[in-house]
Amino acid sequence: MNGVPFRTDLANEAREFIEGYRGGGIPGVEVQEFRTRECRVTRVRVTTPEAGRELGKPPGQYVTIEAPGLLKRSRPVQEEVAQVFVGEFTNLAPLPGDAEVFVVGLGNWQATPDSLGPRVVGQLLVTRHLHDYIPPELRNGLRSVAAIAPGVLGLTGIETGEIVWGVAGRVKPDVVICIDALAARSAERILTTIQLADTGIHPGSGVGNKRVGITRETLGVPVIAVGVPTVVHAATIAYDTIELLVDKFRDRAQFYEIVREMDAGDKRALIDEVLSPYIGDLMVTPKEIDVLILEMSKVLAGAFNAALHPKVDLSRHDITDYLQ
Repeated sequence: MNGVPFRTDLANEAREFIEGYRGGGIPGVEVQEFRTRECRVTRVRVTTPEAGRELGKPPGQYVTIEAPGLLKRSRPVQEEVAQVFVGEFTNLAPLPGDAEVFVVGLGNWQATPDSLGPRVVGQLLVTRHLHDYIPPELRNGLRSVAAIAPGVLGLTGIETGEIVWGVAGRVKPDVVICIDALAARSAERILTTIQLADTGIHPGSGVGNKRVGITRETLGVPVIAVGVPTVVHAATIAYDTIELLVDKFRDRAQFYEIVREMDAGDKRALIDEVLSPYIGDLMVTPKEIDVLILEMSKVLAGAFNAALHPKVDLSRHDITDYLQ
């Protein structure tokens, strides 16, 4: 098999599938994993272009934080996820105290599954407009943070990348952070998984759109991408359904035996051929997506406020204390 036969924005999800199919590791991919009480953290480093092409991800570092308990909307789980996020973000993007930070909330605020980025930006502790007027003794521990939610091409008529380039050219940040909604293979990862990456981002890629990238190469500064899966591609659900049917009925009919012997790429091609005329690029999301998006935006905003402003201490306060 060459590559991943389904659409996912999660590097670790693609890695798990390929390694499971092969029964072994992938050359050029380094993996570290550890667990906390509520979280499973996986660090994937893609070190070669060949490995990147196989995973469908550019070389770089990818950190995945998985916490199924987030669906319970439990405050202790949210607190732990925020703490883990702060640690992983700090390791991935160590910032000096005087760093200029530019946060971009990607997505369409009029479409709930795509509204995570704008919702997080709306709850950030933004300080750039005050930083020059705060006395030095009060400024310590608060970085200069600017943030925008540029919308999407369909709302503005302007490529998101063009907006970010223009603003970044004036703000001149030391680092750009992009927050976006992603697509996953497994429905279990919807709003229970956070991915951090130092490879930048391509707006709209999760739903199959081709957009100008927001990366170090295009902006000239490090770009950290933070994303949360909010949708699953319908064809992926069909793929899993076929796998389950084959496993259940493999001894009952010749058709299932034939399908069972097909490799992953052929199965995906068959699904696309059958479904494309009817559902195209249909994406699926949970019915309670509005509540889940709201809760996740609070968790991420609180975690970002603590990660970007050393004065914010999550170990002593509730994350919502830092939400505006």
